[in-house]
Amino acid sequence: QASRLVELPYSSFDDDDDDDDTAEQDPGVWYPDPPKLSPFSRCLRYLAFLWNLLFLLLGLLTLAVGVWGLLTKSPLPGGERGVSLGSDPMLLFVLAGLGASTVSLAGCLGALRASPCLLRFFLGAVLAFGGLEVLGGLLLLLLRRQLRDALRDLLLLCLLRYQEDPDLQFLVDEVQRSLQCCGLESYRDWESNPYFNCSAPGAQACGVPASCCQDPLENGSVPNAQCGFGVLGLGPAAAGALLHLGGCGAALAAWLRGQAGAIATGATALLLVEAVGGLMALRVLRDV
Repeated sequence: QASRLVELPYSSFDDDDDDDDTAEQDPGVWYPDPPKLSPFSRCLRYLAFLWNLLFLLLGLLTLAVGVWGLLTKSPLPGGERGVSLGSDPMLLFVLAGLGASTVSLAGCLGALRASPCLLRFFLGAVLAFGGLEVLGGLLLLLLRRQLRDALRDLLLLCLLRYQEDPDLQFLVDEVQRSLQCCGLESYRDWESNPYFNCSAPGAQACGVPASCCQDPLENGSVPNAQCGFGVLGLGPAAAGALLHLGGCGAALAAWLRGQAGAIATGATALLLVEAVGGLMALRVLRDV
């Protein structure tokens, strides 16, 4: 009985306690450190960070241009120079810059902090953007006729709102000046504009913008803004000596057909850039 009393305190629970103490003193035995990254993986992580940092800066620049354009035309909501926000072209710059900067910021922080959540968000956004671009390209091929009609309607809307929106005015002037055209079908389309109609009050009545003129400088150094005044009241022969009589609809369609190869190359390059960023993020995520 004495020997049994001596042996009772030394039970199997003592061995378990010793094992627990050993685990607490040396946790590396049970939870080993993660393997160190190879030099290639470390360089790839920094490259992914710099890659996304570049596009983050581009996105912030685009966002700044859009915000600057909105504030320039409408310093205060409801001001005298206010423009409808939903139809303002500068809103596209704001949305594009905000989306690009948000996704690139997630890629930067995900690569720098080795965050699986941010890396997965970045990969999902890149796949979504790539899928939308491919879908848009397919729609361009399948709905060419409908898109051509939509482009004509857009040009007509730009002619009607020429004096109301500075962005549309700049766009129309650049198209007419570079393509050497005037109006949608012909220079007579400017009669539909309430400011250039022959029955409208003001000096611009029965005229066209100066960007329609063949020689807006008129052998000078400063463009003559009045070179198109009163030409709608002239005959085609007299107006042809001063203006580009052809419409911009056919000229713009021909220009787009000529630039189809450049547009396809740019779209392919954009997809490759997104693919490279996605592959680098995927490799960093696998290492994490």
